Amino acid sequence: MSESGDAQKKLVVGWFSFTCCEDSTILFCELLNDHFDQWKDLIEFRHVKALRTDNKLEGLDVAFIEGAASSPSQEAEMKEIRANAKAVVGIGNCACIGQPSNARNLFTDAQIDERIQWYYDNFDYGEVKKLADVIQVDFKVPGCPMKAETFLQTVDLALKKFGIIPDEAGEAATAGA
Repeated sequence: MSESGDAQKKLVVGWFSFTCCEDSTILFCELLNDHFDQWKDLIEFRHVKALRTDNKLEGLDVAFIEGAASSPSQEAEMKEIRANAKAVVGIGNCACIGQPSNARNLFTDAQIDERIQWYYDNFDYGEVKKLADVIQVDFKVPGCPMKAETFLQTVDLALKKFGIIPDEAGEAATAGA
């Protein structure tokens, strides 16, 4: 609690994973081992399926989205996340540049045998698109897995942008910055 008796404002975040190998989700969970004590008073993890079952989408300050869109239903879900988040961070190469998930966009008809066709017939697959092809992306953390240092810098930037911690000048950053 602050001196005024109000609870400290926290950065409200969500972590979402789409078409990828989910290596950045694993790395994120590992980073929590080192940073949870610092973050628990600064960040509300409102939507993180890897950590909790009671997830809420509404009112996110930042949505961290790992992976590419590989179907119309995933595109719709990404748009819903964007509508509920003030900022979106693309996490990992699949989100940032579409690769390697979008390699299947290059399959020729000759390469799609009955084993591969089965997946197209049984899943909601379409053209694989990087995150920015579907929604506005405010920041990117590239890498496969994501670059841990870049992710930590992005978390720090978000904490400052939303006025949770002071900026380098010693004053709280404004959310509109």
